[in-house]
Amino acid sequence: MEKTNNVTEFIFWGLSQNLEVEKICFVVFSFFYTVILLGNLLIMLTVCTGNLYKSPMYFFLNSLSFVDICYSSVTAPKMIVDLLAKSKTISYVGCMLQLFGVHFFGCTEIFILTVMAYDRYVAICKPLHYMTIMDRNRCNKMLLGTWIGGFLHSIIQVALVVQLPFCGPNEIDHYFCDVHPVLKLACTDTYVVGVVVTANSGTIALGSFVILLISYTVILMSLRKQSAEGRRKALSTCGSHIAVVIIFFGPCTFMYMRPDTTFTEDKMVAVFYTIVTPMLNPLIYTLRNAEVKNAMKKLWVGRFSGRIMTNNYK
Repeated sequence: MEKTNNVTEFIFWGLSQNLEVEKICFVVFSFFYTVILLGNLLIMLTVCTGNLYKSPMYFFLNSLSFVDICYSSVTAPKMIVDLLAKSKTISYVGCMLQLFGVHFFGCTEIFILTVMAYDRYVAICKPLHYMTIMDRNRCNKMLLGTWIGGFLHSIIQVALVVQLPFCGPNEIDHYFCDVHPVLKLACTDTYVVGVVVTANSGTIALGSFVILLISYTVILMSLRKQSAEGRRKALSTCGSHIAVVIIFFGPCTFMYMRPDTTFTEDKMVAVFYTIVTPMLNPLIYTLRNAEVKNAMKKLWVGRFSGRIMTNNYK
């Protein structure tokens, strides 16, 4: 059957149909997005200007912050603008690009979190061989692998959608283009595509979660042999990672490890993993990590002191 596509743009229903609610959401999510940008940029600046960048853990944390900025920027600015717009439209090409970006950066974040769990496993369970195993060359290859994995996943998702015919209607009950809401608009049977999409996303989400679960189980069991101070430091670091994993994988599991169906709760769940999680990541890693807090203090105290000395010499 020849593909027919009469749809040149899609219309979002958005988060709410209530004008007053949309105004409140505009203020709230504008604040959230600002926190995402400032918080993650602060972590990147702290890691890159200090000696933290030499540590594999902070090398990956820097990449996680960058991905968080990109991930939220795919959906948040458009959603914020649409909250005050009368017509919430997006072109067909723009929709496909947004779908690609959501899955590209989302999947890359999943792989980075998995690599960070492996890094903690090596650091705690094989401390004497840590710098040998996690040398810079291997870290670069692992990071490259996360980006390639995310790219391949998103290409598959987009390729499955663009080959479908869309002949109307063109209204998406969501605030951004995602696979399941877009599949509902295709004017053909999408059962097979839906199964492949779910299998693809589900395998990545479930597989990564199982690896993370095994890693942290082994880590926690090995802590029994550590000293009290060692256990405290390890639990502080791993606690941050586990918190991020829970708040990110929980919503993702709900959205993508199920058949090709949509629920009314999907939009609020999507808000959690596209906006709330990238906002919380800097807070979790900063508040629970003394090394990052000390590096931030040195960075900003040093700059502040430098400015005072410069002003005194003028």
